[in-house]
Parts: sequence; C-alpha cells; structure tokens
Amino acid sequence: MSESVNTSNARYAIGIDLGTTHSALSYVNLSESDGEKSSHGVLKVPQLSAPGMVEDLPLLPSFVYLPHADEVAAGDLALPWPRAVQEADAPFVVGEMARSRGATTPIRLVSSAKSWLCHPGVDRRAAILPSDAPAEVARISPITAATRYLTHLRQAWDNAHPTAPFAEQEITVTIPASFDPAARELTMEAAQAAGYTALTLLEEPQAALYSWIQTSEGRWRKDVKPGDIILVVDVGGGTSDFSLIAVLERDGVLEPHRVAVGEHILLGGDNMDLALAHLVARKLAANGTQLDAWQMRALTYGCRSAKESLLADSGLDTAPIVVPSRGSKLIGGSIRTELTRAEVSTFILEGFFPQVEAASRPAVRTRAGLTQLGLPYAQDAAITRHLAAFLGRQVAATSELQGFAGRQAQDATFLHPTAVLFNGGVFKSELLAQRIMATVNDWLYLEGAEPARMLAGADLDLAVARGAAYYSYVRRGHGVRIRGGTASAFYVAIESAMPAIPGMEPPIQALCVAPFGMEEGSELELPGQQFGLVVGEPVHFRFFASSTRRNDQIGDLLDFWGPDELQELNEIQATLSAEGRQAGDVVQVRLHARVTEAGTLELLAVSIDGAERWKVEFDVRGTPQQ
Repeated sequence: MSESVNTSNARYAIGIDLGTTHSALSYVNLSESDGEKSSHGVLKVPQLSAPGMVEDLPLLPSFVYLPHADEVAAGDLALPWPRAVQEADAPFVVGEMARSRGATTPIRLVSSAKSWLCHPGVDRRAAILPSDAPAEVARISPITAATRYLTHLRQAWDNAHPTAPFAEQEITVTIPASFDPAARELTMEAAQAAGYTALTLLEEPQAALYSWIQTSEGRWRKDVKPGDIILVVDVGGGTSDFSLIAVLERDGVLEPHRVAVGEHILLGGDNMDLALAHLVARKLAANGTQLDAWQMRALTYGCRSAKESLLADSGLDTAPIVVPSRGSKLIGGSIRTELTRAEVSTFILEGFFPQVEAASRPAVRTRAGLTQLGLPYAQDAAITRHLAAFLGRQVAATSELQGFAGRQAQDATFLHPTAVLFNGGVFKSELLAQRIMATVNDWLYLEGAEPARMLAGADLDLAVARGAAYYSYVRRGHGVRIRGGTASAFYVAIESAMPAIPGMEPPIQALCVAPFGMEEGSELELPGQQFGLVVGEPVHFRFFASSTRRNDQIGDLLDFWGPDELQELNEIQATLSAEGRQAGDVVQVRLHARVTEAGTLELLAVSIDGAERWKVEFDVRGTPQQ
C-alpha cells in the first residue's frame, strides 16, 4: 500500500461496501461532525441502466457484463466521465445494466467476484470469469472485476466532488470478517489498481455495528450494557457471516470488543433465488413445460424479484414471473407463471431457516471425485444450523474477558448472545429476522438463559458503507471504537526431523506466528526462533489459522490440537532476493509478524543482524493444499 498521499487534511471520510451483489459509497463530512453526531451522506452512483441511459442510484450492483462487439452501438456505454484508455478495446458494463442484461445472456455476466477472491482453489489473477462462458467470450479475473467496481465508485465520487478529489480523502473498504490474509491482500491489490492510494480495511460486521451506533446519535448506550454479547448475523446476496462483539466497561466508558468471527459461508439470497427457480421449474415440468439452462438463469432472476416483493411488507399475495422464449416471438412465446406469498415464505423458512436444536450441525455429504469449476458453496442450506455450529465453537470466547466471569453457566453448550444485530438485504423480510430470533431464543430458554433482544434501526442496504465512513471518523479519536485486532491466531507448520518410516508421514507441530487479537500497527518477533531460508528460490510453508485458540502467544509450539481448532489455509511463499549471494544459499533469519494500519497481516523474515528484511508473501495463486 502506498503511504505517500497525505490525507490528514481530508475533508471527507469515505466508506465503501464492496459487496457480493451490491456495492455502495457513503461519506462523513469531517468538518461538520461533532462526537458521535456525524454529518453523513450516501453517494448516488451514476450507472447505465440501459444502453445510452444513465441513472443515479444509491447502490451499484456488483456485476460486470461483457457485451458482444455487435451488441452495443457507439455511445451506448458512455458515462459522465471518460473511459480509461486501457479499457477502450474491451467494452464492459458495470452496475444495473450489467445485472439486467446478464439475466438474459448469463454467459457474458460476471458475478460473485468477491466470493471468487477468497476461493483458494483457483488462480484469482487469472481470467476465469464467467466460469461457464464459451471460448468466444473474453473472460476477466476476479481481481479485475473487483477493480472495476472500485474504479467506478472512485470515478463517480470525483465526478460529483471535483473540488475534493477521491485521492485526498480518507478511504475505508469493507471485507468479510472471515477473509483470510490472502483474500485481504487481493482486496488491497484491487483497490490499488483502481487508484486507491491509501486505504484501510474494515470487517463488515464491525461496520454494521458502527452504523447502528452512529445512527442512534448516542442512544446506543441505553440499548446495550456492560456484559452484553452482540451477535451480528449478516446474510447478503451471496454469503452468510457471523460475528460476536462483547461490551466491556473501562473507566466508566462502554467499549465494544469483537471476540469471534465465523467461517466465510457461501450461502445467501442468491441460493434462495436459485432454489425458488427449481421449485417453479418443477411446477412447469408437471404441466409439460421443460426449461433449458438459459431459461433457468432467466427464471432465477425473475424469482429474485418475486421473492423481494412477496417477503417485503407489500401486501401482495402473488407475483408474476415471465420466462423469455428462445424464439423470435419474444412476448408471444414467453412462459408465464407465478409465485405465491405462502409458497415463498414456507419454502425459504423451512429450507434456509429451519427451527433446529442448538446441537445441530451442518450436514456434510461425500463429494464426487470430479466436479465443475465453481465456487465452494455451502453443502447445507440451513443458515440456522451454521449459526448453531458457530455459537457452539465459540462457547468459551468471553471466558477470559474482564467482567464476563460467571455470566454464563459452566454447562453451557454454546455462547449465549444477549442481543442480535441483523445486516444484509435478506433481512428486509421481518419474517426471516423473527425466525432467527425465535430459534436463538429457543436455544437460550432450554439452557436457562435470558432471551436475546433484537437491536432495531439497522439500515440493511447501506449500513456497511455508512459504518465504514464513520470508522474513518472514529480513527481520528471521535466517537466509540470497536476493539479486536486480528480475528484469528496464525500458525506455521514445523515438520519434525525423523528417519523415513514406510506409510508414515513426519509429524508436524504448529508454531504460533501471530496471536489472536493482534492490534493494527503492531509488530512482534518470534522469541528465540531462527530459520534458514533459501535465497533466489521459492520457499513454502504450510499455514494454519484458529478462531478459537485465544491464549496462544507468539512463539508457542503446539504438538496437538483438536479437529476444529486449526484450519489449514493457503501456504506461504517467500522468494528472497539473492543479491550478493548465490541462488540456493541459506540465510539465517528471524520471523516477525506485523499487522498493518490497513488491517492486513504480514510476515517478515529479518536477517540476524537486522540489516535485511523480506516480506513473506501469502500464496494467492490457488496452489492446491497437500
């Protein structure tokens, strides 16, 4: 990240929600804010809604459409700002037109780029999207897609604020709390490619809570108290994320601490749309109408609109769905059907939000030996089962926190939240939010705990962007700041030296290189540990993370760990400069862990005399794990 741009005199703090299905930009006027009462705004983003038609909309759909050369005429893709020179020969559309046009020509639509960014099984810098596009469609990489969303937002800002250039403001971009170090690095890389010269990364659940705090104008202190455990449930278009934030009191001041984050679960509104499409397709098939793959994509898009209408408090009992024909008589040959409110409510509640026990866990099925290239979607669609698993893993998350001793029964089987904050467009349906609340409170009742309360007033579409803007303001020393540091502890595998034994691999130990909760801007050295690194050639490490081991310190060496305690991530790769040495020489180094001010984790190899430092790069090329 470039640190050359001085933003200390910035007029605005800008927050960007780089979402799976929508992106948004919010801002705080730093000169018109006082304490927790900040002057907030949301940028209406100019974007194409149809060829030659530009509209200003509060959300930028996170889609890229790659039109055929004969599909658009000169001027059809013009925006209020000039297109960059390097883009001239490769036409594309970002935003609302991309989403709507892609519904009818899905082989040219790039979606879920953020989910691909954190997919370790692919080369995320390679041109692989759309993943099912035929050879004649020019593909782009996940990082290019993210860069295009971020570039569009930067250009929209500069177009609206010519006297306050984007490059001179304080920028915060949000990411899922569950993003691993490689995905965080790739997000930074995409932002840099989009012209973001200095920025900070912020976890989305924290941003949602910041927004709730900011919009309360100080009233939040009456809604939460010391000892509260806030469960943030974030279900968006493509993902589900869970976080836990504990409320402490220090010197009479309330201080939220993020204590746990869940896994990155590819399960959200898009899955619900697809499930409804299959429900409708079965109804049509029963009447003798079969749909092909192209029509199924169009049907999925129609089911999304029907779902949003029927689950909202609109008073509608039915919603029409029209599936375009493949023939020339587009209207006359269209297939018409409908969904009812009862069908949608029952199907989504029972399929995605079933009332399950606290001991329930997501089902895992045996996978086929061969599979299509695609995202690693959750195998179990029940969000409530994933939530039960998260709370069960985090049963001891607050045991070491000041003021939390004895607040939870020793025989508790899961961590007991006292409040729930919802985020994500899925929860525009009060029905779904109430189902989560009822399920969690059933679990609490059976363990003799008080029911959790819902924190009201969240802006489900714009909370993350608003909270990100407010965070930049908080970093200047205003308002309340959520504490937390890194959401996981990180480890490198150390292979034991032992003679070869047939059928047995050498056992490994896990060396803690960054403890849980390591704060931004800090750097720690592994005490008493020296390593030999080869220069001029790549060196590889196996790499682990744990969201449950909170007491391991840097340099601790683990001989044993439970099956759910450590998760293997992408390996670490270092190619050290061989300047002044021969390729293959071994350099004695110590390892340092550093969490940057931007929120990314770095491992540094430092020579014994301290004169040389190399950054140990996370491998983001999709090297398969062994």
